[in-house]
Amino acid sequence: MQPRLGVLYHYPPRPMKIPDKYLKEQNQQKISGKWPLISIVTPSYRQADFIERTIQSLFQQQYPRLEYIVQDGGSSDGTVDILKKYEDQLVRWASEKDGGQSDALNTGFGYATGDIMAYLNSDDMLLPGVLHYVARYFAAHPEIDVVYGHRVLIDEYDQEIGRWVMPPHDDEVLSWADYIPQETMFWRRGIWEKAGGLIDKNFKFAMDWDLILRFRDAGARIVRLPRFLGAFRIHPHQKTSAEISQQGEMEMGLLRERCHGRKVSDAEVHHHIKKYLFRHVLLHKLYRAGLLKY
Repeated sequence: MQPRLGVLYHYPPRPMKIPDKYLKEQNQQKISGKWPLISIVTPSYRQADFIERTIQSLFQQQYPRLEYIVQDGGSSDGTVDILKKYEDQLVRWASEKDGGQSDALNTGFGYATGDIMAYLNSDDMLLPGVLHYVARYFAAHPEIDVVYGHRVLIDEYDQEIGRWVMPPHDDEVLSWADYIPQETMFWRRGIWEKAGGLIDKNFKFAMDWDLILRFRDAGARIVRLPRFLGAFRIHPHQKTSAEISQQGEMEMGLLRERCHGRKVSDAEVHHHIKKYLFRHVLLHKLYRAGLLKY
């Protein structure tokens, strides 16, 4: 079996299967004290086809202390009408020209005050019960700074087309490749501030890899949670493969050079990630066989 990480289409579209326990997550035992405030920022530009589903995936969580901010880049495709529909529930939204995704994120996070932070792109979704699950985990594990989980791949109609079963976190592998599903990642405010408190606007594609490298280098304790947390959407309007192969590859090369102090070859990258990918393949097989329940 070949590794599924990095592959964005695994099988023909089918209804997304959500375990019953996810749907019950928000009704389970409360944490001691009050729920932590969770701040989530959505950067958006011309995503009227999908942003309402993104917004609904958050508000349907019914999490009691959610600070949700949407920063749109001046869309003229109907996005603003959708945001107005939810403005009573949004802590803040704006639609104004910006310098791109990283700039929009920095603007949004500038208004965020939560103890736990994350960002969710305007075509992706959170799975049911995630916010309660993540809040409980952080409350029970005060030593952990950053968490992420497994990923579901979906198409433009919310049909499932694949799953990424993530191996346990490996700080060393992070210097060579980044498979961490961005839409599943949450972090504490303390590590955000310690790592600079900004998304690097120099990155157009690899800003999430840069961020988690800065988290790691600031001493973050990072954990992969045993649960599917987010759905990553594949659709025709995404950044093109040509852009990714040019700008994206250049940015990834810069990050590897920063980690190792020199340029590294593809052969070196493959050598250093092969054990990680083997662990992924093993876990994926066990999951498909029903021997692992997530």
